[in-house]
Amino acid sequence: MKKKDSPSWAVALATMVFGLTSCSVDMPKETQSSFETMTVKKSDIEVPYKFSARMKGQNDVTVTPQVSGQLVKICVTEGQQVKQGQTLFVIDQRNAQLELEAAQANLQAALAQENSAKLEYESNKNLFDKKIVSSYMLSNSENSYKQAQAAVAQARASVNRAKVNLGFCTITASVSGIIGEIPVRVGDQVSPMTQLTMLSGNTTMYAEFSVTEGIVESMVQEGVKASDLEKHIANLPEATFVMKNGTEYPHKGHVISLTGIVNAATGSLTSKVSFPNPDGHLYSGIQGTVVMNFAEKGVIVVPQNAVVRLQDKSLVYKVQADSIATAVDVTTEDTGNGKDFIVTSGLKVGDKIVTTGANNVTEGQKVLFPKEEKSEK
Repeated sequence: MKKKDSPSWAVALATMVFGLTSCSVDMPKETQSSFETMTVKKSDIEVPYKFSARMKGQNDVTVTPQVSGQLVKICVTEGQQVKQGQTLFVIDQRNAQLELEAAQANLQAALAQENSAKLEYESNKNLFDKKIVSSYMLSNSENSYKQAQAAVAQARASVNRAKVNLGFCTITASVSGIIGEIPVRVGDQVSPMTQLTMLSGNTTMYAEFSVTEGIVESMVQEGVKASDLEKHIANLPEATFVMKNGTEYPHKGHVISLTGIVNAATGSLTSKVSFPNPDGHLYSGIQGTVVMNFAEKGVIVVPQNAVVRLQDKSLVYKVQADSIATAVDVTTEDTGNGKDFIVTSGLKVGDKIVTTGANNVTEGQKVLFPKEEKSEK
């Protein structure tokens, strides 16, 4: 009997093995992921603190008349810029003018009476010196003269009061600023209870905002005493006002006050920042954000891509000596610059952590690889 031929598949396998060996074909290697790391150190950074604020004029004045009468003229319009002393409203002056004329007439009569009393007193005094009249008559004439002098003083006061009331019929701006809403119209009867408008003194504007009790407590921890508060406020950084649409007001402001009483309902204190308003671009009532940059010194700062959010935890992958990544819990504070976090716990100086690629790291994964040596030709 003839032997059977070797199976064709065996020959093919042997041929393939021989071919791979003779051609020295490299087998595929494991792909190594790329990670970037950094060594933790302390540094200084400026952190922006933001406070919701509302603008108020330095001298917001409620304009009301001091006399009653009919409003005959409105000399300004809503939103108009006015200067101190400029006429705003005019009230019917006829009654005030008549009162002034009557007071002036009474003054003239009182002066005439005073003159007569003076002549009588001087005459009786001469006669008394000559022992023609008694001391009783002299005393009576002296008293009449003093009464006439008092009547003149009262008449003069009435004239001055009438002049003041006449002046009150013309209402002028007590400060320079912007005219607010005018709820009255020409022909309205007005009185000291009537609000004519609100005048916002806008050469300097105040941004009012609340400061949390925690910030005040941190000032206390820094050793700021109540007696040094004014000095501490003067050394605070400049403030920037950002409007609701994101526009940054070009002029910087300075903190000028911090109330000494904590609001029981909100647990905060009220602070004011003064902003110059040379162009009149700020108005009372507008809202925005006061931003102040405070220097944080000697803190651990890491890039945001190094922090992995996992539910309510913040994790950073720490690289051990064997290049294995281990997750550690950290607590962070936002720096406000959109790039970094301040780490307040969980890391120490000298730790090596994963930055770029941290979201792709798993616990126990090797993240650092030695560089491969190039083969010599």
